[in-house]
Amino acid sequence: MADRSVDFLLIGGGLACGNCARWLREEGADGDILVVGREPDPPYNRPECSKGYLRGEEQREEAFFRPNEWWDEQRIELLTRTSVTAVDLDARTAKLSTKEEVGFGKLLLATGANVRRLNVEGCDLQQIHYLRTLGNADAIREGVKDAQEVVLIGGSYIGCEVAASLAKLGKRCSVVMQEKQPFERSFGSAAGEFFRGQLEEHGVTFYAEDELERFDGNGSVSAVVTRNGHELKADAVVVGAGVTPDVGLAQRAGLEIGERGGVRCDSRLRASAENVFAAGDICEYESPVHGGAHVRIEHWDVAFNHGKTAALNMLGRDVPHETVPYFYSVLADWGELEYVGPAYDWDEEILRGTHQDGSFTRWYLSGGMLKAALTVGRSDDLEHARRLMTSGAALGEQDRAKLADGDADLAAVGA
Repeated sequence: MADRSVDFLLIGGGLACGNCARWLREEGADGDILVVGREPDPPYNRPECSKGYLRGEEQREEAFFRPNEWWDEQRIELLTRTSVTAVDLDARTAKLSTKEEVGFGKLLLATGANVRRLNVEGCDLQQIHYLRTLGNADAIREGVKDAQEVVLIGGSYIGCEVAASLAKLGKRCSVVMQEKQPFERSFGSAAGEFFRGQLEEHGVTFYAEDELERFDGNGSVSAVVTRNGHELKADAVVVGAGVTPDVGLAQRAGLEIGERGGVRCDSRLRASAENVFAAGDICEYESPVHGGAHVRIEHWDVAFNHGKTAALNMLGRDVPHETVPYFYSVLADWGELEYVGPAYDWDEEILRGTHQDGSFTRWYLSGGMLKAALTVGRSDDLEHARRLMTSGAALGEQDRAKLADGDADLAAVGA
């Protein structure tokens, strides 16, 4: 027997849950809404963890999805510092870490992801940091206060964004990465070379086509040793080795897990049990934008938009999730990239503009169809990219020529 029941139980406590609760209320849901999250903070925008908040330029509350009073105003119950330990889909109940058992009508699972921790010699030394939460950002900021040399492990979003932020704070930053160029796996080597140049201009050093061998130190890390034999002085280390979807609760509940490691959902974000939905990093959904393929995308903006789709379908609207995934990254205040996609693979790149003047778009095609677009300083191009990706139009030679022409009107491309 449950201690109490709610109409909507939203598990995870991040932006997917926050936005889902918002849209439930805005679209007329009058029942009880309970949001449960294990973090001490209410739902917030994670990008600030590696940017303004990490540098001490923004207050904690500025990252919050909504002011604290909003939750009461909307009659949404928010439990922080609380985990859900088990879900019984037959009984329609969830057990909380507070020992309370809550019955539910409809369920959203948005449990996010866990950082991938390294298991190498010296990995338990002090001053080795991982970044996922505001609390992690607090620990890094405090940990590097007196540091001069900081080593970043990984050449993607976390490694590059943190390197940019700490370099702006006057730290000497080195990045150890397996790729030849930063962001190479997402954007290719040509774009990666551009971003590497931006970071190197501001004092960041790269150790490319290399990887971590071990950490050295006595109690606290003092050096990073790489497979290629480099021994890098390190007063602190920040690891950006990716994340793994936190699907443990979903697995124990008996939900189907997909090939990409997420909770398998249809295009309405419905999981394999009735009135159960998934969103965010754990959601592996059938994407109309990607030709009906099942995709799992790790990004805060995707989670945010999943929240709306899940809310509408909890209310019976039967709408597919057709939002084209959007990404952005800011390297301190030196440059901002925007991206729609993702392209898991591509066989052609077309450049619009030039890297030299720092204003360009790179189009990623596979089999003649646009799969993604990356832009710096040409945000308007992204609307055309969204249109072309959604339509699945095959692009001929004239269309390709227009994509490469910095002055061309793109409205007719793919028409």
